[in-house]
Amino acid sequence: MSIEQLEETAQAMVAPGKGIIAVDESNATIGKRFAAVGVENTEEHRRAYREMLLTTPRLGEHISGAILYDETLRQATRTGVPFTRIMTEAGILPGIKVDKGPVPLAGFPGDVVTEGLDGLRPRLKEYAALGAKFAKWRAVIAITEDTPSGTCIESNCHALARYAALCQEAGLVPMVEPEVLMDGSHDIDVCYEVTEATLRSLFSALYEHGVMLEGTILKASMVIAGKDCREQADVEDVAEATLRCLKSTVPAALPGIVFLSGGQSDEKATAHLDAMNRMGSKPWPLSFSYGRAMQQAALRLWAADMTGNFAKAQQTVFQRARDNGLAAMGRWKG
Repeated sequence: MSIEQLEETAQAMVAPGKGIIAVDESNATIGKRFAAVGVENTEEHRRAYREMLLTTPRLGEHISGAILYDETLRQATRTGVPFTRIMTEAGILPGIKVDKGPVPLAGFPGDVVTEGLDGLRPRLKEYAALGAKFAKWRAVIAITEDTPSGTCIESNCHALARYAALCQEAGLVPMVEPEVLMDGSHDIDVCYEVTEATLRSLFSALYEHGVMLEGTILKASMVIAGKDCREQADVEDVAEATLRCLKSTVPAALPGIVFLSGGQSDEKATAHLDAMNRMGSKPWPLSFSYGRAMQQAALRLWAADMTGNFAKAQQTVFQRARDNGLAAMGRWKG
């Protein structure tokens, strides 16, 4: 695929008023969420739940793409229609999570590095053949008194760059996700420093590996105080700090930035995105790539009565998509 085609896909991912829904929980992670609402973690229940999400009527009006897990990319509706066909017909680009999760970084207690580069080239080729148009890799940066180390940041950004180069070779748009976790008691200023250092390292690594930014999407965490910090910044302060950090580190050539919710409440994640988009002109579109903040309310409804609440749960998914689509244009009314 040419850089022009990659660029076209990347731009479609951040089309005005649209964002990405993350449906890429591993079987273990979805199992924890199912357990919290009393649903057994079986393959059929996972398939049925993902069908509820992906077949939501009019979802494509506000959702440009969906990040899937390996199992989900291969699944179909109860009537046998592949999810990828359902998505494509709705104007939703299929994406795929390709990393294999974080493991301890040897020699640096408390730090982790994401694995999954071994064998990635043939996996990407297979995913492209199955209909994927973009891929996602998540790096995890934790803030404590002793972390992150410079080595942690550099190692994760190096892996993100290698992954991104392999994606573009395979004709897939790479979504690079260096998540600075909300866990901890750090304040917003510390989060700013770590996020700034991480993004500087990331774009340096992408440049060194020949990654074409025009065909790349950044999935970013917001600059926000740790969830255990006694002093929580208000919506405007989070939006201002996040935007200032991005403007100082992210090249204008990037087609767009989508935010992860990272443990924020549904409404806070939407409010922060909306506030940023009300703050004047920016070099790139700012949109969303939410998982829990898109799914939580719908999961509770669906779990209570998988058949009887199917349509109600889908209405909730659509409402969350619409709210975040409006926030991506700075038009959400709260």
